[in-house]
Amino acid sequence: MDPVKPEEPCLRHVEKDVLIPKMMREKARVLCSENVQAFTKCCEQSGFLMVVKCRDENAALKECLTAHYNNPAFFEECKQEYLKEKAEYLRTGISSKKRQQKVPTSM
Repeated sequence: MDPVKPEEPCLRHVEKDVLIPKMMREKARVLCSENVQAFTKCCEQSGFLMVVKCRDENAALKECLTAHYNNPAFFEECKQEYLKEKAEYLRTGISSKKRQQKVPTSM
């Protein structure tokens, strides 16, 4: 078993293998937004023939996304962001989704 660095928090399986990769997918879709838009536009224009007609757009999208998924620095960036959100939740009890929603003011 690998020793854990003292400054490195221990991540649960679901965090390391599900939650952080989910964050990576969401961020990668934003970073590859031009490819996502090109593929979406092609699919909308091609209808049922999209499998054949949109191969180039699909390949470009997959290449862009895979480049981010396989980048250890990108994983580390997302991990640090996840740990920051987790720490904030543990401190306040408010999830990041609820923090992003506009809080109503009462008068």
